[in-house]
Amino acid sequence: MAGLTDRPFRQLCKKMGAGLAVSEMVTSNSLLYGSAKTRRRAEHAGEEMPICVQIAGSDPKMMADAARYNVENGAQIIDINMGCPARKVCNVMAGSALLKDEILVGRILESVVKAVPATPVTLKTRTGWDKSSRNAPNILKIAELSGIRALTLHGRTRACGYAGDAEYETIAAVKAMAHIPVIANGDITSPEKAKYVLDTTKADAIMIGRAARGQPWLFSEIEHYLKTGIRKKPPELREIHGILLEHLDSLYSFYGIEAGVRIARKHISWYTRGLAGSAAFRQWINRLPDTASQRDAVNDYFFMLSGRATYPDCSINDNDGRKAA
Repeated sequence: MAGLTDRPFRQLCKKMGAGLAVSEMVTSNSLLYGSAKTRRRAEHAGEEMPICVQIAGSDPKMMADAARYNVENGAQIIDINMGCPARKVCNVMAGSALLKDEILVGRILESVVKAVPATPVTLKTRTGWDKSSRNAPNILKIAELSGIRALTLHGRTRACGYAGDAEYETIAAVKAMAHIPVIANGDITSPEKAKYVLDTTKADAIMIGRAARGQPWLFSEIEHYLKTGIRKKPPELREIHGILLEHLDSLYSFYGIEAGVRIARKHISWYTRGLAGSAAFRQWINRLPDTASQRDAVNDYFFMLSGRATYPDCSINDNDGRKAA
């Protein structure tokens, strides 16, 4: 997800049970390869393998060039985005706008697969452009003929955006006819919902997107529930506090002080969503200009919630991201 699945967040999600974390979309426009923003999005130093980079665009040659570029720079899986509903992406005939042109879809997929023959190429898409043109089955056939290795299907059309309920019946229909793995995506917000989607669609895996914001431990909760049928105990305040502090430090280190503080604000908002006094706290945190004041405010807020003046060591020190007892 653009603006979210940067290296600090990917590393955190993998640490907390995600089997695969995909990079932010990287533009296929070769003119942007040299920009700091694009270089940062393709930064994978120290990241757990496999490295999966998502590319977006509408020109087959440029998409092929983008795939080669990213493989040469460490990508081990190339994921093609044909699911983004954002206007700025669709207005340049990329993302889910491509679902209106199945011939172009085929040309792009074939070009990318041929460009990186030793690297698996996957596709992320939606059920169709709108409810009158749910052409995901056609896209699946095109993908299989092109050599795509797996398909992730978000259960909404482009016109739906993120409104309404995900269409799991469409995902189930696509899975039933597929000869490649199908990954279900959309509205998977809890361990119980994850199991329901897997059971309903018969998908080979599930993909979590927006639900992971502010709760990266969701992956370990889902994994535990699928294995045992029992809900894992949710993290306590001190555990959430420790996870957030580690995330903040990673953001400061990755982006630098100015950008790190700015980007951290949205993550702090997600982590504190639903907690007592969080609305007023978010208004306050958005005014703070530097890492020290931002970190101090987070500490003060969680100390206040816990009813304690302080407690030692908020670091993460076990495998699933929870503080050891």
